[in-house]
Amino acid sequence: MMLTYKLVRLIETHSETLAVGLLAKVRNSIRLGAYDKVRPEELQQRVYEIYRHLGEWLLGRRQSDLERRYVEIGARRAAQGVPLSQLTWAIILTKENLWDFLKGQAATERPAEVVGRLELLELMEQFFDRAIHCAAAGYEQFQTTQPVAKMSVVG
Repeated sequence: MMLTYKLVRLIETHSETLAVGLLAKVRNSIRLGAYDKVRPEELQQRVYEIYRHLGEWLLGRRQSDLERRYVEIGARRAAQGVPLSQLTWAIILTKENLWDFLKGQAATERPAEVVGRLELLELMEQFFDRAIHCAAAGYEQFQTTQPVAKMSVVG
């Protein structure tokens, strides 16, 4: 578990660079066209907070904290008119960006280091799977509270 902590600290140390890199990936992704409705500063700040406090999210925070955060993000993206599929893809891209960073840090690894990466991967998978679920729940909650637009029938 000690190696997992070291890897988490490495991510937290590089959180600003990771957030900037993810913002570029989001802006260049053909799958995330509606993210032009999200202010770049807002997106970068949200991602930075996730990366900067990854250890807390993976190892210390309660499930209710994760739910609260991602339900709010889901509702916010729904309000901004971002399709649910794009919200989901952005969260997946956040995870892949992190994993790409970790793969780039790999030099010749000893078995113990591989085990540490696998432990971290498992924790990250659990975190991001829950994040996707909670964001989708927040998105759906927002949609059910909004009045349905009435269509006028001409004819």
